[in-house]
Amino acid sequence: MILHTTVVEVPTGVCRQFYTFMLTCTDEQYQAWWPGTHLAWHTRVDRPGKLGNVVYFDEYVGQRRLKLEVVVKEIVPDRRIVWQLKKWALLPAWLILEFADTPDGIKVTHTLAIGFQGIGRALDLLLRLYFSAGYAKDLDEHARTEFPKLASMLSRIQENQLHTAGVK
Repeated sequence: MILHTTVVEVPTGVCRQFYTFMLTCTDEQYQAWWPGTHLAWHTRVDRPGKLGNVVYFDEYVGQRRLKLEVVVKEIVPDRRIVWQLKKWALLPAWLILEFADTPDGIKVTHTLAIGFQGIGRALDLLLRLYFSAGYAKDLDEHARTEFPKLASMLSRIQENQLHTAGVK
């Protein structure tokens, strides 16, 4: 199993906002989050409670363009979301986002878990060809850039909503 984890401290981040955004995001919101890098994120299959939702995403990580579906496999409200990647079928790959409050904001833990269990672990060597050191570096940089951008965007949305409601 290949595990790649990036931890990002996000001042001003709020767990509930990040969690809710990731489960309800639209293409327009995703593109506003990081224009030119985040291209699409929308729910194709929406299930009650969000568990089992199928989400399509399209983004750049470094020079690589990723176009996949992900299936929500686990949720812990305001704390954790696990998606399993899907191309034509479910892949042995999971994206895990965990959110934890800190005195200054939140800590986002972004984990990509790729690989097989049991005898299939021998195939993990082939997965290393795709998940190279360069890709790992790009993924770290991507996560360290995107989550502060998300906090900034969500803060602007909240300020606009308060202003529209007449709250100063």
